[in-house]
Amino acid sequence: MDIVKAVQYYTNRIITDTSSMKVLLLDRETTPIISLVSTQTHLLSKEVYLVDRIENRQRDAMRHLKCVCFVRPTDASLQALRDELRSPKYGDYYVYFSNMLKKSMVEMLAENDENEVVREVQEFFADFYAVTPCLFHMGLEPSTHPLFAEGHSWNPGALGRTVQGLSAVLLALKRRPNIRYERNSAMAQRLGRELDYLMDHESSLFGSTSGNLTQLVILDRKNDPVTPLLTHWTYHAMLHELIGITNGRIDLSHVPDIRPESKEVMLAQDQDSFFKQSQFLNFGDLGVSVKEFVDSYQSQSQSHHKIESISDMKRFVEAYPEFRKLSGNVSKHVTLIGELSRLVSQRHLLAVSELEQSLACNEQHGTDLRALRALIANPKIQPENKVRCVVLYALRYEQTQGNAVNELKQLLSSNGVDADMVSIIDVMLRYGGARERQSDIFQNENIFSRGKNIFKGLQGTENVYTQHTPALAIMLEDLVRGRQGLHWQERLPNLDPNARPPMLGNENGMFNQDIVVFVVGGVTMEEEMAVARLNAKFVTQNVRVVLGGTSIHNSRTFMSELSTTFFP
Repeated sequence: MDIVKAVQYYTNRIITDTSSMKVLLLDRETTPIISLVSTQTHLLSKEVYLVDRIENRQRDAMRHLKCVCFVRPTDASLQALRDELRSPKYGDYYVYFSNMLKKSMVEMLAENDENEVVREVQEFFADFYAVTPCLFHMGLEPSTHPLFAEGHSWNPGALGRTVQGLSAVLLALKRRPNIRYERNSAMAQRLGRELDYLMDHESSLFGSTSGNLTQLVILDRKNDPVTPLLTHWTYHAMLHELIGITNGRIDLSHVPDIRPESKEVMLAQDQDSFFKQSQFLNFGDLGVSVKEFVDSYQSQSQSHHKIESISDMKRFVEAYPEFRKLSGNVSKHVTLIGELSRLVSQRHLLAVSELEQSLACNEQHGTDLRALRALIANPKIQPENKVRCVVLYALRYEQTQGNAVNELKQLLSSNGVDADMVSIIDVMLRYGGARERQSDIFQNENIFSRGKNIFKGLQGTENVYTQHTPALAIMLEDLVRGRQGLHWQERLPNLDPNARPPMLGNENGMFNQDIVVFVVGGVTMEEEMAVARLNAKFVTQNVRVVLGGTSIHNSRTFMSELSTTFFP
């Protein structure tokens, strides 16, 4: 159950089913979908002469070439395709859509194909963004697809896009799952019902659920608002939190003294062995790993200098493309890790993270409050990091008598923090406060969980910066190990009340099982790491988990998305 391979299969079909030299036309959304799983070099090797956007009307006519179009079935892309067919620039057209077509769409294509250039129309279900083998998202950005209408309700456009994308994931993986959802989430239930209706309506595509061992678990971000607010210390998570990753691309143009060729870099596991091996390393181990990587490159570089015979030359020429690729990866990762180190120091993130972890994991109100007051008063700490820590305090101590949330908000204002940033504290409480959550993520809502939390704090931890475990990871571990007590049955009911959810396993062993977890409100890189480690842990039991969300959040995008929504 590999998300990247599923999209690569469709990509290869698109560019190899049509022989000879060709042009590949993409739209605004399929361009990043393809670029995440393929490279220009790979496309060239399959005789793709040119890649362009279908919306670009300034393309030259080349009637001797075939054209392969891969677009989403949206009004904008259909209009661009209609314009293209009315005045074709290429000899033959092979049209592939990333999702299901309506009959009216096919009829529209036929009506506009007056020159009879369309040779083929197919549906290939690559309508989602495959980031890593176990991580995907729908690309719902607040500027283009706002998630919320008002409060905890779907924006209709975002709901439609999510149903389309999630159905494409299931079709690409060839699964028709049993659906479970978080009971307290109207958005999760609505998504489940819309998807279930679609699977019933398109039963010829999805098949039946008989003998099915796949589960789709739909979660809501509001039940764990803590994980996206924390500073995470693994490589992939740090890159997204501190620099930002957009569809596999990292913009480094703002980095001091950056070389022109390094202003934008790509991250892809199948193109970058170092990233694949180091993606989940913490920041301390990362320094050791990159040093070994540089040493390996230097030893290979020195061996290439020793060219004393024809055979040496031949060996060098054969190894040169791989050597150049290695050189580029070394330069890229040294630059990235250097920039991470600079930002950690500049933003005093070690001090910030230590307080974040204490607020997320330990119940010590007096100590946390004193540390938070000192942090807010420190002019070297960025305003957004001060606000994040106050949000964490507000979430943890919301129901603690005598909490100092109002005092801390005033303290933020008196230390120059913008009023709009301060207002996110109240927004976050309305979005994911104790009234909205169904899980005791802080283990402080009753006497029993408080006692458990105290003993957890006494046990100590190997690293004060990595104490927190995402709620999603705990849930998956319980489900996979068969710890499906009444708690989980109540929290994650089956969408069909008459259907009995399949048992994943028991304490003595796990069954074959595929689980798709989808988070309404976005996922994080920390949760991706939890899923990847769970897959590795249970690989011999054939337990496979993939994780998706409406978007991939860091703390900045998470707070930004909520700040534009009214939660009553």
